[in-house]
Amino acid sequence: MAQIRYPFLDLADVNAPYMGELQAAAARVVVSGRYVGGSECEAFEAELAAMTGTRFAVGVSNGLDALRLILRAYVGMGEMVPGDEILVPANTYVASVLAISDAGLRPVLVDADLSTLNMDTSLLRGAVTPRTRGIMAVHLYGRVVWNEELEAVAREFGLKVIEDNAQAIGAKWRGRMTGSLGDAAAFSFYPTKNVGALGDAGAVTTSDERLARAVRALANYGSDRRYHNIYRGFNCRLDPLQAAFLRVKLPHTAEENERRRQLARIYLGAVLSSDALMLPELPADPEEHVFHQFVVLAADRQSLETHLRDNGVGYDIHYATPPHRQPCYEADFRGCSFPVTERVASGCLSLPITRTTTPADAAEIASILAAYNG
Repeated sequence: MAQIRYPFLDLADVNAPYMGELQAAAARVVVSGRYVGGSECEAFEAELAAMTGTRFAVGVSNGLDALRLILRAYVGMGEMVPGDEILVPANTYVASVLAISDAGLRPVLVDADLSTLNMDTSLLRGAVTPRTRGIMAVHLYGRVVWNEELEAVAREFGLKVIEDNAQAIGAKWRGRMTGSLGDAAAFSFYPTKNVGALGDAGAVTTSDERLARAVRALANYGSDRRYHNIYRGFNCRLDPLQAAFLRVKLPHTAEENERRRQLARIYLGAVLSSDALMLPELPADPEEHVFHQFVVLAADRQSLETHLRDNGVGYDIHYATPPHRQPCYEADFRGCSFPVTERVASGCLSLPITRTTTPADAAEIASILAAYNG
């Protein structure tokens, strides 16, 4: 195997341009003496709400907790009850589904669209039952899933729409930012994300004041004020140190996303889809994709992996096992088949597309990929 010349990701390299500001932010928190909550969290929430165009943002501990808290809040507010159903893409990271079952709700999986790898919204209407209460719209790999069909189904059946925006911060649909399209949205700032913390962090955005209050209370032991617990809550608060780090990086969201689009254009300009290799489609509006991952589909992934390794190209796989094939959900989805999702899981491979990769690197990787013939 050749030495890796083009690494998939180097987080130290990603954070290097911000190092001075990150160190100053850390010092600011240490000197403040406020290590839970406080002004850094409040400022970050205000800045995220302003960026997304929502009335409220609530910082929380991570992306999964952001999803959990939204759904738990809807249950606590009486808008959903255990056993209600949430439509969710079959092709997603397992966290999307975990949050639903954690709230006592039932995940109903919807297969993927092979052209976008997102949920096939044409299947939504047929998946609705009398128990359906919501749609979890996952903007997977950084591509917006939103469209008129999704809106129409939600409106017709009175469904809540929860955006899983863990991978698409800064993406837009018709000028509207992800995080503001649905009734509520969950963000992850895991270090590998387009805007990453230096540890775990997440947030919820919404323009529903009642929901925002419920999420904030649930994240703080279920209390709306000190020693007054209105919910059986959790400890899911955002760390002020991570809030301070995110305040450094949040203003650079558009810049980071455009860099990724530039790398994607290099790949797509030099490599053609074929029977052996399918490349992602660019949406007509480039703002609809922020390329958290650049995912190709191989007819024979093992041979593609060998080709990349032999040529020193790093890669990753997102995701090899879909939620319905995970051991923890085996009983729930026994006998279910989602053919497009299973095709994606068997062939998907992610190419380097972060600050670690220069445009010159991307051109070299594209040449290596173009030489692959399956």
